[in-house]
Formats: sequence, structure tokens, C-alpha cells
Amino acid sequence: LDAQLNYGICLRDGTGVPQDDREATRLFRRAANKVEAAAQFELARCYEVGIGMPQDDAEAARLYRLAAE
Repeated sequence: LDAQLNYGICLRDGTGVPQDDREATRLFRRAANKVEAAAQFELARCYEVGIGMPQDDAEAARLYRLAAE
């Protein structure tokens, strides 16, 4: 997996670093822009649940669809 994605997961979960949802979603977005399916999935989850950003079901669905392709 992409380093940005892995570090974003650590930040989101607080694994080995202080939890930081905003920075995690920023890293997920950067990795997702590289067409990294796993990052698109993680970013979609953030939009779906509202982690580090306002909840947005439409954007979550769009990103889940991209990740599935």
C-alpha cells in the first residue's frame, strides 16, 4: 500500500501517533488522487461516517464506485 495511505490509517486510528482525523483524510485524498483503490475506499469511509470532514453520502458513493472499478 501507498505510504500516504498507511500513515493516514495510523493517524485515523491513533496507532503509534496521536489521532488526527483531518490529517488522515488529507493523506487519504492525496493517495486517492493517485487512483489508489484502497485509499479511495478509506476516503469514502471518512465521507460516509463523517471522519475529519462533514458527512457526504454522495461523495462516499462516488469514491466507493471508483474504488470498485
